[in-house]
Amino acid sequence: MRKIVISFLAFGLTIQLVAQTDLTKFVNPFIGTQRMGHTFPGACAPFGMVQLSPDTDTIGYWDEENNRYNKKVYEYCAGYQYNDPTIVGFSHTHFSGTGHSDLGDFLIMPTTGALQLNPGTQVHPEEGYRSTYNKETETAEPGYYRVKLTEDNITCELTATERVGFHQYSIPETDDAHIILDLINGIYNYDGKDVWTFVRVENDTLVTGYRQTSGWARTRTVYFAMVFSKPMKSYGHKKYDESVYRGFYRKFNEEENFPEMAGRKIRAHFDFKIEEHEQLKVKFAISAVSTEGAIKNLQNEIPGWNFGKVRAEAKEKWNKELSKIKIKTMTPDDKTVFYTAMYHAFISPVIYEDVDGQYRGLDQNIHQSEGFTNYTIFSLWDTYRALHPLYNLIQPQRNNNMVHSMLAHFDQSVHPMLPVWSHYSNENWCMIGYHSVPVISDAIEKNIFTCDINRALNACVQTAEYKPYDGLEYYMEMGYVPEDKNGSSVSKTLEYAYDDWAIAQIAKKAGNKEVYDQFMNRSQNYKHVFDPEIGFMRPKLSDGTFRKAFDPLDTHGQGFIEGNAWNYGLYIPQDPEALVELYGGKKKFTKMLDQLFTLQLDDKHIEANEDITRDGIIGLYVHGNEPGHHIPYLYNYTGHPEKTQERVRMICNTMYRNAPDGLCGNDDCGQMSAWYIFSALGFYPICPGSDTYALGSPLVKSAVIDLGNGKTLTIKTENQSPENVHVKSVTLNGHRLDGPFVNYSELIGGGEMVFWMK
Repeated sequence: MRKIVISFLAFGLTIQLVAQTDLTKFVNPFIGTQRMGHTFPGACAPFGMVQLSPDTDTIGYWDEENNRYNKKVYEYCAGYQYNDPTIVGFSHTHFSGTGHSDLGDFLIMPTTGALQLNPGTQVHPEEGYRSTYNKETETAEPGYYRVKLTEDNITCELTATERVGFHQYSIPETDDAHIILDLINGIYNYDGKDVWTFVRVENDTLVTGYRQTSGWARTRTVYFAMVFSKPMKSYGHKKYDESVYRGFYRKFNEEENFPEMAGRKIRAHFDFKIEEHEQLKVKFAISAVSTEGAIKNLQNEIPGWNFGKVRAEAKEKWNKELSKIKIKTMTPDDKTVFYTAMYHAFISPVIYEDVDGQYRGLDQNIHQSEGFTNYTIFSLWDTYRALHPLYNLIQPQRNNNMVHSMLAHFDQSVHPMLPVWSHYSNENWCMIGYHSVPVISDAIEKNIFTCDINRALNACVQTAEYKPYDGLEYYMEMGYVPEDKNGSSVSKTLEYAYDDWAIAQIAKKAGNKEVYDQFMNRSQNYKHVFDPEIGFMRPKLSDGTFRKAFDPLDTHGQGFIEGNAWNYGLYIPQDPEALVELYGGKKKFTKMLDQLFTLQLDDKHIEANEDITRDGIIGLYVHGNEPGHHIPYLYNYTGHPEKTQERVRMICNTMYRNAPDGLCGNDDCGQMSAWYIFSALGFYPICPGSDTYALGSPLVKSAVIDLGNGKTLTIKTENQSPENVHVKSVTLNGHRLDGPFVNYSELIGGGEMVFWMK
């Protein structure tokens, strides 16, 4: 696209053409991991609550035959697998790159001919409403998805606004077209997850209702409003739950043209006559508040039926967000990987309020956002590391809103605690630590947060002192989490110690010396789980002794979660210099880092880990999971920044590719992608809550970063090439940096940063 800027001068007319690059064409939504299932090729607006995407199979959470968890369900965390031969339908809510899952609400599927309400199977799609599809007809770009369903020759197109999904179906002429609304479908589904469903046919084009589920989010209610572009000729539904009591509804034939549908398991159908060359369009709005809220969202965001206009607007929204960083790269694939990472980083957290600012809170009551936009989906064990620091750099206003959302969560919490891993008005308590704290601390450190600092400090302190939470009682009493009292004890001790340091930084800003001293003291607790005799972090028991049986290469039962002593044991981001000394000084620690990247991890040490696969491992270093993301930058603290540069460039080139299996692990709501964005630009936030970035080896040839404050930071690389991975020197606004670090306070003023490569 091109923008024409016309300026009238005193002595004539000047027409200036300003090229505005369409950056969406460099995004490949199919980049993901096949085993871990976090490809999200569907249609959504940036940070949109509606994430409308195809689901390619219906894998049950529970293996009924063997009476155990079905490991294959892990592959469908986002509902889509690139190589699957069938599509079940298009649902409106999804996670992006999570290692656990939920959602998959309100699946819609267009069909023709004899009505089938069973989804069928991948082996026998003809037994249900699912369909095979021609892979060559599948197209995806930010804000748009298209595919042709083979069996019924239906071309499906999807686009979306923040709260409304828009479907456009090109259906051959027929008297028997159906829109299936599957209200049983879900991701990580099992018997009992569907609590209740209610549907009303308001008139011949409008349908409303809600769905309540109990899954990862224990009490989750989502309302909807669905409107068709033409009147339906008939409709009906079938219940799949056994209910002895029917009350006096038995007076009616509820399955055909009865305008109320209610039950635990329902599939509905809406029937149409389609003329030649006619397109059937469906607008589907969601709300966490009410069907009235869903209707408001629909009327506000898509008042008309112009699918092309909504698609173009979605594309423009994405282009605006992607344009926050404009780059030149050495290869076309590098550019695609970078902008796909930007796309992934801007999918979630999601806006979680209606157009009028109402939202459902953690207390399940309806609240009104005042002075902020409410967000949800906080995968904080992952995203505090790089995603939220990235937002502080290029999405400061959004991150400020996210911090306000976390504090609203705290206000509504009965415990009370800040979010740990929260979505859709629920705390699901996934993973460890209390990592809202570093997000808040980093926002305060970088002057992003606009609120009473003492309110934030109080929320952080109360969270850190909530004894019933995950070993905190022991941690507060003993200075560590004892393994015989609470599992994953070393990981928890290390994470808590870092979070405590982040609280201390807030207290320092607030001028509260008492709290500062208290939490700086707690931040030293990592020392209690280091065993100097073996040179590793090691689980300690409640009697003060280290656990005798210990394998530093193993994870399970060794005091760690999703990592081991070799990688998770290097987690002291608040004091890397102390980490180096703890492990024997710069020379010895450098050797350990070298071994970390060159020794081999046996299959037996990873075979039980869903989150860790061979393609995400370099030696003992696991890039496919988050605890070690800072490790490549630790060489900067040993006097060997050239080794950081080598490792970072290698990881960028091998762990990220332009392919359907191009990500090496769970993207985890954008963390994996945020690591790449920072690293490709040449710097990384080892310790959120501090002002310091560690320098690496930039992959870009140049970049212009919109800092969100009216200023830009231009990054240039001189003598850049695939072979020149080392950095000879770095200048910022003409001044040479003394070491392999740069401060946020130096960058946020804008200017020019030049890497001289060799």
